[in-house]
Amino acid sequence: MALKSTIMKVQLSLSDMDRHVYQDFSLTLAQHPSETDQRLMIRLLAFALNSCDGLEFTKGLSADDEPELWHVSYSEEIELWIELGLPDEKRLKKACNKSKKVVLYTYGENNQAIWWQKHQPKLYEFKNLSIFSLDYAATQALAALVDRGIKLAITIQDGEVWVNTDTTNIEVKPLQLM
Repeated sequence: MALKSTIMKVQLSLSDMDRHVYQDFSLTLAQHPSETDQRLMIRLLAFALNSCDGLEFTKGLSADDEPELWHVSYSEEIELWIELGLPDEKRLKKACNKSKKVVLYTYGENNQAIWWQKHQPKLYEFKNLSIFSLDYAATQALAALVDRGIKLAITIQDGEVWVNTDTTNIEVKPLQLM
């Protein structure tokens, strides 16, 4: 018997002072059985960092040919493709060829630096690719917030992110690698 996704209801209040985006969202996220709490919260963080009209969560882990989030225009062109993790160069090349802009958020305890060192020279070929590294301790702290009903306030200013609940404040500083 196959396991079903866990449905998460998220109330998100976003104040992005860098891009002048101030909005409240009621989101429903499906957490795939193999998706960690850390990855789920990074998806939510990526949504906040790139929030725009038309940004959508995709099938994610359930579909090999889709990113985690994307913005598709009315003319069905992919405007923004958002990846998570440490994908191989082929996947990033495919994303860069299909989309106007690609953003990758890397995460993990000890493997980000190794991945970056291995792939860095080839990735500079992709002019529409931006890569951000997320601190392991910060993303683990975010994972501790997972609940079926999450209420978050996310504030973004000068590239720094503060994620707040009624009882917790977590600072995340995405480091831009390229």
